[in-house]
Amino acid sequence: MKTAHLYVRVSTDEQAEKGYSQRDQEERLKRYCEANNIIIKNVLFEDFSAKTFIRPEWIKLIDGLKKRTSRTDLVLFTKWDRFSRNACDAYQMINVLRKLNVEPQAIEQPLDLAIPENKMMLAIYLAAPEVENDRRALNTFNGMRRAKKEGRLMGRAPYGYINKISEDGKKYIVRKEPEASNIIWAFEEMAKGIFSASQIMFMMNKRDGKSLKISAFLEGLRNVAYCGKIFVGDYNDEKAYHVKSIHEALINEELY
Repeated sequence: MKTAHLYVRVSTDEQAEKGYSQRDQEERLKRYCEANNIIIKNVLFEDFSAKTFIRPEWIKLIDGLKKRTSRTDLVLFTKWDRFSRNACDAYQMINVLRKLNVEPQAIEQPLDLAIPENKMMLAIYLAAPEVENDRRALNTFNGMRRAKKEGRLMGRAPYGYINKISEDGKKYIVRKEPEASNIIWAFEEMAKGIFSASQIMFMMNKRDGKSLKISAFLEGLRNVAYCGKIFVGDYNDEKAYHVKSIHEALINEELY
C-alpha cells in the first residue's frame, strides 16, 4: 500500500474572502485515501500564503522527507493552488520531490505527470492562481492610485489624524486631538530654529505621553499630507505630482 502526507493549506486572507476551510480539505483528503487504500502518515496544516515555499510546515515536511526515516510515496492536497500559486517555484519543488521519489498530487485535479501532454494542464492549474494574484495586486494598486488622485490619503493615518470609512466604503482621514495640536506645535517650533528636532520630539512626547521615535518624527515632518497635499508617484508615462487633499490641512504650505 502507498503512504502519504496530507497537506492542508489556507491563508488567513483566503479564509476571509473565499471561505476556505482546513477541516473541509482534511475530510476530502482522508476520504480519498480511504477509497484508494492509502496509508496516511501525517496531516500538515499550513496557515500561510502559497506565493513561495518559504512556509514553516512545508519546510518541516521537506526536511523530514530528505532524512528518509521511512518511506513516503505521496504528498496529497486538494487542488494545485493549495500546493503553490507560483508556477516557476512549483516546477522546481516538483523536481525536488521527484528526486526524493515522492509524487505530489492534487486529488481534485489529478494528473499523471509521466504523460507529457499532462504538463500543459499542470501549467494551466499552476498559472491560473498566479494570474489571479497578479490581477488582484494590479487592481489594488490601480484602486489606491485612483484614490490618491481624488485626494484621499491611503494607508495608516499619520500622527494627528485618524482613519475613517464613509458609508459607501471609501477610506479617509480626519483630525484627531490632542495629537493634531501637538504636531502643529512641533512644526511651529521647528520653524523657530531654537531647538533641535530630537529636543522638539522629546518635548512633544511629554505633552501627550507618547513615545514617538526620532525616525518617525522626522518622517512626519516631511509628510506633505499635513499641508493638505497628496503625493501621486510616477507610473508608466505619467510623472509624479501632488494633488489637493480632501482632508483638513493642519498647517499651511509656508510653515511646511
